[in-house]
Amino acid sequence: MEKLTIGQLAKRAKVNLETIRYYERRGLIPEPPRSESGYRMYSRDAVARTEFIKRAQALGFSLREISEIFALRMEPETTCGDMKAKVEAKIEDIEQKIADLEQIREALVAMAEKCRGKGPIGECPILEALYKNNI
Repeated sequence: MEKLTIGQLAKRAKVNLETIRYYERRGLIPEPPRSESGYRMYSRDAVARTEFIKRAQALGFSLREISEIFALRMEPETTCGDMKAKVEAKIEDIEQKIADLEQIREALVAMAEKCRGKGPIGECPILEALYKNNI
């Protein structure tokens, strides 16, 4: 079985060394055995696990949520329905974030419309709205 140093793992998974160390501290990657000279020696599974973490993060999952997903995988009574529930919860979270961003956008558009873009900064309606919380 091929063993990889931390540098080799980082290169194959396209992350930096500190990311690997951080994932290890967080328990997302198991602490590997060490060589006689003290180097961490990772298995190929660590590459797949690191790539899984990065893909899950790209889909909006936090490291805590990814840890929970790994825990689900280890439970023999876990079903696909359990994973589907996690994904549906993430969808709801993303929909709420989108709604929040739309409200922020509307507030910014309204502020921008109130400003002519001319005159001294002390009379800027955008700053005035921010200072007075008239958003």
